[in-house]
Amino acid sequence: MASRTPPPDQFDRRLIVPMILGSLLNPVNSSMLAVALVPIGIAFGAPPSETIWLVSALYLATAVGQPVVGRLVDLFGPKTLYLVGAALVGAAGVLGALAPNLGTLVLARVLIGLGTCAGYPAAMYLLRTEGRRTGKDSPAAILSALAISVQVFSVVGPTIGGLLIDVGGWRAVFTVNIPLAAACLVLGALRIPTRRTLEASGLVPERGPARLDPLGMVLFGGMLVTAMLFLMDVQASTWYLPVAAVVLGALFVRQELRTPDAFIDLRVLGGNTPLLLTYVRQILAYVVSYSFLYGFTSWLEAGYGLTASQAGLVMLPLFAVAILTTALSGRSPALRSKLVVGAIAQVVACSGLLLVDADTSLVAIVCLLVVLGVPQGIVGLANQNALYFQADPDRIGASSGLLRTFTYLGALVASAANAAFFRGGADTSGLHDMGLFTAACGALLLVVVLVDRSLSRSRPSRRTAGATA
Repeated sequence: MASRTPPPDQFDRRLIVPMILGSLLNPVNSSMLAVALVPIGIAFGAPPSETIWLVSALYLATAVGQPVVGRLVDLFGPKTLYLVGAALVGAAGVLGALAPNLGTLVLARVLIGLGTCAGYPAAMYLLRTEGRRTGKDSPAAILSALAISVQVFSVVGPTIGGLLIDVGGWRAVFTVNIPLAAACLVLGALRIPTRRTLEASGLVPERGPARLDPLGMVLFGGMLVTAMLFLMDVQASTWYLPVAAVVLGALFVRQELRTPDAFIDLRVLGGNTPLLLTYVRQILAYVVSYSFLYGFTSWLEAGYGLTASQAGLVMLPLFAVAILTTALSGRSPALRSKLVVGAIAQVVACSGLLLVDADTSLVAIVCLLVVLGVPQGIVGLANQNALYFQADPDRIGASSGLLRTFTYLGALVASAANAAFFRGGADTSGLHDMGLFTAACGALLLVVVLVDRSLSRSRPSRRTAGATA
């Protein structure tokens, strides 16, 4: 980092830009692709059932990679992992810009998924170390800034993607990764401290010989991959995939319970009920969010007749309400009320899809997106804030990586559902099926919020009694 020493009672503001930029790489790539699926399908003559792999490949790679990279951040510090991830994203941008076929594009998306795994765990790790340095254990302003930036680009991404496609074609949504990765490399190299620097400052304990759990990581990855491959194309002939997922899951549990320095400490995680419920809320919320992002956006183009840029502009009200909601609620510690309001808004918005068809006025569609902007702005923020206090400080990287894993599991479930609902194209009948499915997910989210008593406290407990016994 630069030589200037930050004030002892203030967050080091030099870290904010690289933290936010690294965390944004994944949502930027997720959201921009929403309006590129149709033109990519036309360019390669591929139906939605094939182009959806561009979505699934990224989320599958990220769902597996996030906790793995998060654990590496815990062990080796944030800087090296951050820089390696940024380099992968830049390389994927070049590959996507030159891709001659759909398969190469899918490979580029896998590299993007792996490369974007480091940004968020690194940011949460830095938040923890800065909390120790300043003596302020509740960086609400920084957490809110992180959430707002992710919300901004998650929702404004379709608009930016549509404009890029109009100017440079669909390949532009891959090319944009090159300057973004370059900025991360420069800022990360200059501003993010190394593990050795943090140890010398007394902000983290000196690390002994690193003990990885490669077998646990492999089993975890295999379990997720086989389960998600089955969800992407549910049929009787692939019965062996869920069986393999169960077997690998059982082996993973056995390995983690027998390993002293486990990849995921299941004993601690199993006793931390509030954190487990946070993960459940995350996957439910993002099944709804990503169903809208990809399914509804595709319907706007194929079923409602809008162009890619028009579909992106129609999504702007969602962006505006999400940002406003996050900004207004960011400093409030009342997690339970945020989540109740968000879950109810999801149910209302998803139920509204049942009334939408090709003749629905644009005003009504915009009103529906305004309602969805409320949960988009507060649910993810509330879950992120809950995790900050619930997670074991020594495993904040792995725990925050798992939060992102459950985010992308939600995205994968949404992708699988959209592939089923829109098997013959993004038509209105499939949109109504999606509405029923997502309304049920929103209702289940509300139930999970109401039964979690730990949310009644302004600061959720880091561990339950069972976790500390």
